Amino acid sequence: MFGQNRQQLRQYYHDVWHKLQLNSPLSSLETVIAKIINDHPEYHHIFKSNASLEQEYFVEQGQTNPYLHMSLHMSLHEQISTDRPAGIKALYPRLKAQFGSTHNTEHQMMECLTESLWLAQRNNLPPSEEAYLAALHNLLKTES
Repeated sequence: MFGQNRQQLRQYYHDVWHKLQLNSPLSSLETVIAKIINDHPEYHHIFKSNASLEQEYFVEQGQTNPYLHMSLHMSLHEQISTDRPAGIKALYPRLKAQFGSTHNTEHQMMECLTESLWLAQRNNLPPSEEAYLAALHNLLKTES
């Protein structure tokens, strides 16, 4: 879909942005990406040049990688639409009712997703769907 490397993924986001600016027709996937881009006006400046296609982002220096951030939103959309891990689709509206907006809900969920991925990488194991879902359920407990 996006290609196999960082450059192709980033270019895809740029291509969607340019199509959006021209009011060109978008595929269903591009429509989802366009909404994610529109929901992040703080990232719009990266699409004004190709410099960000090669830019490094360092968390240690307090930088957020906008492409990673938007891709995490995409991951959540995919997880919810396919109900993978099983149960996330039913859990999502409960989280959304708690956190108010779709965008805020996704940011809360992304914290759990990134933690799950970080732990898997640190332990050299596949991500645990059970632990990820448990973390999402814990969001309900901590904010109730």
